[in-house]
Amino acid sequence: LVSHESYARCVNELVCLDMANSQLFVDRLSRAWDNNDAVFPLDQRLPLPARQHILNVVKPTIIATSEGDTRIDGLPVEPGDAIVVATSGTSGVPKAAVLTMSAVEASARATTEYLNVTLRDMWLACLPPSHVGGLSVITRSLIMGTSLIAVPNFSPDSYAKAAQNGATLVSLVSTALQRIDPTLFRAIVLGGSRQSSQLPPNCIITYGLTETGSGVVYNGKALRGVELEIRDSIVYVRAPMLLRAYRDGTVPLDSNGWFCTRDRGTLSEDGVLSIEGREDDLIITGGENVWPEIVEDALRNFPSITDLCVVGVSDPEWGHAVHVWIVTTDARLISLNAIREHVKQTLPAHCAPQQLHIVSEIPRTALGKPQRSILVERLQTS
Repeated sequence: LVSHESYARCVNELVCLDMANSQLFVDRLSRAWDNNDAVFPLDQRLPLPARQHILNVVKPTIIATSEGDTRIDGLPVEPGDAIVVATSGTSGVPKAAVLTMSAVEASARATTEYLNVTLRDMWLACLPPSHVGGLSVITRSLIMGTSLIAVPNFSPDSYAKAAQNGATLVSLVSTALQRIDPTLFRAIVLGGSRQSSQLPPNCIITYGLTETGSGVVYNGKALRGVELEIRDSIVYVRAPMLLRAYRDGTVPLDSNGWFCTRDRGTLSEDGVLSIEGREDDLIITGGENVWPEIVEDALRNFPSITDLCVVGVSDPEWGHAVHVWIVTTDARLISLNAIREHVKQTLPAHCAPQQLHIVSEIPRTALGKPQRSILVERLQTS
């Protein structure tokens, strides 16, 4: 028989960090790594049923709060595992990606190299650490020894105050750009959703997934060590920062180590990646392919539109019909005919929306991704 003390020394715990982003969060993560344990940041905004559901999926062995640690029945992690992050999918059963310390280190080093980060820099961590984009700011700072300011959430005030205190680097979602002075930071890393074509010169557009351990493509170019392939219009990634497996033990890599992103894209001759959209988001209407993001881009300069989302909705005649949900400052300027004519100025007629919905807000994830399935569900139940 193995004593409890001996068992504790040989088991790699999975510590659920059930606390807001803060210096306490950073310190508890660092202590877990010192003990060769892994961490799982729990989304603090989850309602109780969703919280319990994700805990059942992840199965941590310790719950760490600001009050202390509580041991619970769970499953240890493998030696070398560093973080477990819930995928940010908008529908279906949630998964949790397991990334090793070597993967987290590879991501930190590649990002630091691209951004020319030095010890004179300081990161602001203001995105939810329950998402890999927010967590990676913290992990790369710990690994590379870069100074860090961690705040519970983004606000224009916390952004400006961090700049006054010496922060030079930050990761944001594109919607935050409308609320801040981008010149206060040396570099702003943007991810999470399709970006506007007109961005400040110090903004870097990133592409990555939970499974890739944060961004692996910066301004269209793969980071060092990252390989990209396009197979049947789908983007595949092979890189040292890829996940080891999902928490349920399944491994989504093929026999040669490639990961299928399920994003459609193209790769130019000089290696620039362009993402068209999620494979599941493609709208096939009357036999024609319509990418929601392309239609959204065509409408962004329409007067009074502040936010929008395009989705395909099942239709008996067309298979799927193009619907657009719009947030506007003046509904009098918005009509289906005007929207259709505006789209047809730059895109084929089959891309023009067939239905229009005026709403007060577009549901989005914490990283700014539109939750298209929620809009369809609301429409079907209304």
